[in-house]
Amino acid sequence: MTTLSLPRLLAASTLLAVLFTSCAGPGTKPVNSSSLTGKVMVGYQGWFNAEGDGSGRGYNHWTRDGKQPAPDNVRVDLWPDLSEFPASERFPTKLRHADGTPAEVFSSYRRPTVVRHFAWMEEHGIDGVFLQRFVSSLARGTSLAANNAVLENVRAGARAHGRVYALMYDLSGLRPGHADVLIDDWKKLLRDTRLTSDPNYLHHRGKPLLALWGCGFLDHDKPRPTLEDWRKILTFLKEDKTSGGLAIMLGVPSQWRTLTRDSVPDPMLHELIALADVVSPWTPGRYRTPEAATTHAATVWQPDIAWLRERQIDFLPVAFPGFSWHNMKDAPLDDIPRLQGRFFWSQIAAAKDAGASMLYVAMFDEVDEGTAIFKVTNTPPVGNGAKFVTYEGLRSDHYLRLTGLAGKVIRGELPPTAEPPLPVTTATTP
Repeated sequence: MTTLSLPRLLAASTLLAVLFTSCAGPGTKPVNSSSLTGKVMVGYQGWFNAEGDGSGRGYNHWTRDGKQPAPDNVRVDLWPDLSEFPASERFPTKLRHADGTPAEVFSSYRRPTVVRHFAWMEEHGIDGVFLQRFVSSLARGTSLAANNAVLENVRAGARAHGRVYALMYDLSGLRPGHADVLIDDWKKLLRDTRLTSDPNYLHHRGKPLLALWGCGFLDHDKPRPTLEDWRKILTFLKEDKTSGGLAIMLGVPSQWRTLTRDSVPDPMLHELIALADVVSPWTPGRYRTPEAATTHAATVWQPDIAWLRERQIDFLPVAFPGFSWHNMKDAPLDDIPRLQGRFFWSQIAAAKDAGASMLYVAMFDEVDEGTAIFKVTNTPPVGNGAKFVTYEGLRSDHYLRLTGLAGKVIRGELPPTAEPPLPVTTATTP
């Protein structure tokens, strides 16, 4: 019989106590909005619409053509679990589950749906969201209106459930020479919403935090803003007296430090990074196994952190649970397997071991590319060639629970164990 030493016994009892507390039910203490340090933030797309939701956008992001979802046009690889949703938040499709019941989807345009998502975050101890705002959608009336409506839905959800949020502009669709598109949108948002004065809006280093994603990526297939465009945007946001100045989180390529592989080979990128307060290298798809994630953290993240610490810049690594975009790209289904959460947890533990004090989880609701952590069904639609990834029979809240535990690891309340500390239970287990 194996005998545990006193230190190991104490560590094991502490772990069990923390796990029991973390699964005991909804928290009541609001998240402190003064700093990103010690937090786990999830990306929130909020881009899903459905015919009849009031947005006028059809089935945006559920299908490739905006029409009612069917086996020949669906574009998502995970199917949401709507068992908690009332009829007013469900929208019909032409797909059916194996038991013959109609498959339905939700709309981010409906406020109760978004508020429910925030209730799940509170229940599982997830700190808040980076709300995506795509620059490419700002010029179209219906998409801009939908973006603004989802922003207000997120604000309502954060307020109701004591979570925090920050805006994240995705600049990947911004054409060269059009930096003013973002600048003008930010000015208008501040004027119309005063969102940085919201008590739930996340601050960092004493200033409101604004995330800008897509700086310095090497991509010959898409028009991207030039580094000079980025300099103009960053300079304005850091010095703008209207907002009182901002803390900037900059989303960059995984190989930004060496200026290789997915990064533009231009030293000016380092000059732009020096203007940021937080740097977040994008890693989804950059490794595919727990072993590769651990290696990446040791060989890339650790030197990244050392480089940034010398310049007093914070490091925000990205963790993702898996990847699949079969229905969108006709690519292999379950391209990066989840392994019942082991792949996801390997990145969380590796980030902590590398010295990270904060974490960005991609994404909360991204079923398009199979990276979602919210509640997903294990009985997706079937028939006529429909294929979807599931949570491998695990509870629909499995990844919400893991993400909540990730916050405890980042804050030093749980050790960065090699295996997920959450028991692997099936969907039928209470």
